Amino acid sequence: MATVEAGARLHVGFQNLSLAYDRIYGGIGIAIQSPTVSVSAEPAEQVSCSHDLAQQYATIAIDHLSLPGAEINIKSELPRHVGLGSGTQLALAVSHAIASAYDADLSVRSIAPKLGRGGRSGIGVAGFEEGGFIIDGGHPTARFTSDPPSRGEWEVPPVIARQPVPDRWRFLLVVPDLPKGRNGETEEESMRSIIEQASPDVANKVSGILSRRLLPSIVMDDIQTAGDAITTIDQINGSWYSDEQGGVYRPPVGDLIDKLRSCESIAGVGQSSWGPTVYALTTDSLASKAETAANDALDELGLNGRTMLTCPDNDGASMR
Repeated sequence: MATVEAGARLHVGFQNLSLAYDRIYGGIGIAIQSPTVSVSAEPAEQVSCSHDLAQQYATIAIDHLSLPGAEINIKSELPRHVGLGSGTQLALAVSHAIASAYDADLSVRSIAPKLGRGGRSGIGVAGFEEGGFIIDGGHPTARFTSDPPSRGEWEVPPVIARQPVPDRWRFLLVVPDLPKGRNGETEEESMRSIIEQASPDVANKVSGILSRRLLPSIVMDDIQTAGDAITTIDQINGSWYSDEQGGVYRPPVGDLIDKLRSCESIAGVGQSSWGPTVYALTTDSLASKAETAANDALDELGLNGRTMLTCPDNDGASMR
């Protein structure tokens, strides 16, 4: 039997959603240690799994590897459609558990498109591979069409920058009890509408903050500058999404973010992907105060939800 465990990812935003430039998307994100997905697999004569989505991924992996079958057990999984990259991590964990059970070689980047992953952002794939703070190179804008490409007809975006996140940094996750974030066909329709109208001016702002503030501050362990840069990138990315999600942040996430931004124990805050997960950057010594502030904010806004403190993941998925 082989077991694969992988943490979630936070999606800070994209470098560009405008058709005015040569490359589109270009994900910006961070791998975190928890929550996690854990999958075990052992050889079998056919695919056996009680989890419908995992069974679909397993069937694709078995075909890709030319194997007879596998018995799959999902020990834990990420909450779905809340902005933590659950689909990619489950797909890759299932496929790699199967490959490990057979001691077979498997390239994450070769199978991800077949699993329907990496079509826009490459952060989830890169986080699974090696973790860290990641910037991917996006896709050629010339390949953008009004209809989404068929599964597998793309390559996972290349990693153009990866930096380990300082060990003392912590990420506070706040997940309000709100409807799930956009996914599937609804997400595809929203993204295409956004891209067709996106201003290139936003991309220019993101580029400057990313290269002159965020990347240097991570290397130099300057959490205040990094937090401010992450907050700003997340916020100006929201201007692309405002028509689709009802504001820079999806309501009432914006109210929660406003409260967290005023907390002295929090260096930066944002909405991961379509939400509703809010992430806040803090340190090991201030993490407890930050979590208390987040729970107080939920109470003040009359929102139910849960909080979780987690560490950066600078290693990627573990296999045993």
